[in-house]
Amino acid sequence: MSPRSILSIRNCDVERVLIGRPTSHKHLRVILFLKDGNIIILHEATIANIVRAFVTIKTHPIIEAIELRGTYLRQRKAGYAEYQLLETNRSYKDISEEIDNIITGHE
Repeated sequence: MSPRSILSIRNCDVERVLIGRPTSHKHLRVILFLKDGNIIILHEATIANIVRAFVTIKTHPIIEAIELRGTYLRQRKAGYAEYQLLETNRSYKDISEEIDNIITGHE
């Protein structure tokens, strides 16, 4: 699986960020305004899943890398969307190797 293009966003690439709930919506949005003129909109569930994985890696004494994969769930807690980004069972070593390959080829 090779990506069509890679978008690497550094802090210095961001002009500003808006975070809030659009009128008539239940969930937050994060809107990134990039200095090159592009705008990226991230939904609350996407940010929440990324933050969950990020905090796990930063605070867990063993976990070094996590892969989240989009999955449709038939059974889930009330209020949760059918489509979720959930942790896979992929090894930390394999995930880290893929990260290294992507970063090395890009930066």
